[in-house]
Amino acid sequence: MRGFPDYQAGRGDTLADLAPLAPCLSGDSEIAETGEGFRLAVLSGDRDRYSNAQLDDYRSLPRRAFPNRPPLALDVRARFSSEPASSGEGPGLLGTAGFGFWNDPFAMSGARVPMLPRAAWFFYASPPSNMKLDLDTPGWGWKAATLDTLRPEALPPALAAPLLVPLMRAPALYRRVWPGIQRRLRIAEAPIVGSRTEWRDYRLEWGERLARFFVDGALILDAPAPVGPLGFVIWCDNQYMIATPQGRFGSGTLSAGPQWLECSHLRFSPL
Repeated sequence: MRGFPDYQAGRGDTLADLAPLAPCLSGDSEIAETGEGFRLAVLSGDRDRYSNAQLDDYRSLPRRAFPNRPPLALDVRARFSSEPASSGEGPGLLGTAGFGFWNDPFAMSGARVPMLPRAAWFFYASPPSNMKLDLDTPGWGWKAATLDTLRPEALPPALAAPLLVPLMRAPALYRRVWPGIQRRLRIAEAPIVGSRTEWRDYRLEWGERLARFFVDGALILDAPAPVGPLGFVIWCDNQYMIATPQGRFGSGTLSAGPQWLECSHLRFSPL
């Protein structure tokens, strides 16, 4: 079980108070203190370069040593520089951003073998991203989300993927077959409505069985919890990703910035 350091960024605090969270900067990005807390910013990302401002607690660790396990609560007070983009070009927030727990499945930090994903987080993606994992939730936007594709019950649909993917391209079969697969993969999502540019309070209660997501005190998602250990990450970048049950996959970078995710309060506590 991890300890529960009081990661808090507030008026008068410094980024040093966030240790052991480690910064990661790619491309034209920065992490800066503000009058309210700290800001993760993409300054001038372009289509030919990945730009990312990130803090995490798992850099260079093997996945088995990632420091977060349930029962654990995460509280974040945050806002974005702009409302979500409605297309793959401005105006609006472009790329991906968010905060929460995952297993860094794509080995984006540290020398790890790529792995199927586990996550419980608040996640944003702009068009042309399309990660259409939940039957009734768009593949892009600002949402609370969970998935755990490493549980034993997820193995049968993974092995059957070459047969299932063509079936998913028929709308009627997709709506009939995918909900069962979604349950096996522990996929659950809920869109977050309301302003993204105003300060809002986000809370994730990651329990042994359930993950509960709150926005401004209101419960928006109650979902099966992923297994730990997982790493904590908070980031803002100019990337898009595509992954659909119909077999569409892709990724790239967008002309974005300046844009940012600002945080004035970040705290872990035991449930």
